[in-house]
Amino acid sequence: MFESLSERLDSAFKVLKGSHKITELNVAESIKEIRKALVAADVNYKIAKEFTDKIKTKALGVENVLKNVNPGQLMVKIVQDELTELMGGQSAGINVKGNPGVILIAGLQGSGKTTFSGKLAKHLKEQRKLSPLLVACDVYRPAAIDQLTVLAEAVGVAIYKEIENKNPVEIAKNAIAFAKSNGHNVVIVDTAGRLAVDKEMMEEVAAVHRTIQPTETLFVVDSMTGQDAVNTAEAFNNYLNFDGVVLTKLDGDTRGGAALTVKYTVGKPIKFVSTGEKMEALDVFYPDRMAQRILGMGDIVSLVEKAQMEFDEEEAKRVEKRIKQNKFDFNDFLGQMQQIKRMGDLKSLMSMIPGMSKAIKDVDIDDRALVRVEAIIQSMTPYERSNPDSLNLGRKKRIARGCGQTLDQINLFVKNFNDMRKMMHTMMNSPMGKMGMPGMGMPKGGFRR
Repeated sequence: MFESLSERLDSAFKVLKGSHKITELNVAESIKEIRKALVAADVNYKIAKEFTDKIKTKALGVENVLKNVNPGQLMVKIVQDELTELMGGQSAGINVKGNPGVILIAGLQGSGKTTFSGKLAKHLKEQRKLSPLLVACDVYRPAAIDQLTVLAEAVGVAIYKEIENKNPVEIAKNAIAFAKSNGHNVVIVDTAGRLAVDKEMMEEVAAVHRTIQPTETLFVVDSMTGQDAVNTAEAFNNYLNFDGVVLTKLDGDTRGGAALTVKYTVGKPIKFVSTGEKMEALDVFYPDRMAQRILGMGDIVSLVEKAQMEFDEEEAKRVEKRIKQNKFDFNDFLGQMQQIKRMGDLKSLMSMIPGMSKAIKDVDIDDRALVRVEAIIQSMTPYERSNPDSLNLGRKKRIARGCGQTLDQINLFVKNFNDMRKMMHTMMNSPMGKMGMPGMGMPKGGFRR
């Protein structure tokens, strides 16, 4: 995510890093590189120029005030502040108040609306403790209703659908009545994807909007379309006057132009970003945190929040006690692995750690390593899971056959597990070992193919 932009900005800051003070000459050179980086990220040239002019004014404004400040660090701080402001300044919430609250989801074909609808239902259910109702109003795309049904089952929420009815306005209106009589306090209406130039389809979604009067209207765009996403958002806003934007596929080959400029261009905030197909891969958008990630500073706050959502405090205390008593076993390890999996893909999580984004840029981190670890443990008997020291050669051979891996791979996994268990036990019982929650890292060989 934003790797190319991050690299180019880092190169721009290097212009100042060897300087002892800020001058018009070195600022101009750095600004030129920053502008190039933004244009390469598919930011409109006019916006890039206005953005860099602000940075230049601020940088030269402190030239004679902060003589002892490192020029490179100062420029990073100024760019961070301006990026945050460009992307909206602060996080914008969504309005789910009402009887019920109604959220209308609109967007282009293939933008990821239906998947986002499922993710949003999960988010509102788990984070806001609401009872969502998903509504299938895409009556055109083959299997759209089936897809939403599968997603509803996956996240454990109800769905409203009318197989024979092909009128989205009627379906949406009937769904709200259903929600009122069945205790659902928020309704998520998934509409059909459309083209911005398709006047008939645009008028249809506008008719749905007028009829159900949603408390929140979200426009979903594929972030990989760059500046085109911003232009499309403008076109949609003329019909719907939506409340906020959702950027999907932010884990793909995105240059960042849409995330950087949609608020500036359309005047509507980004409210959510989606970074994968998993139902957990949805984040509230925080402009300041995104600016930090773009500048390679990581996002430790979001990482901690993800951990807090997935890690049970009582379970953490139980595992901590078992580590201290040297009773940590494969069952405990499997539980920790499954909690990490629910947080998202490993590379995205690691990139949130300050300084790690650049370090792992070219590292192939295979999420399937977790699946292989699960397969090994699940091929053990309950007795073996509870008694790691019982794994003799015969048991290891049977486990290898059960999970489709080699004996050498089983030996490596067991060795790494025992090393990790020993290290954690030593740390927990040392004077400095008061850790709130045990962090379960992957074994040394965990990412090997």
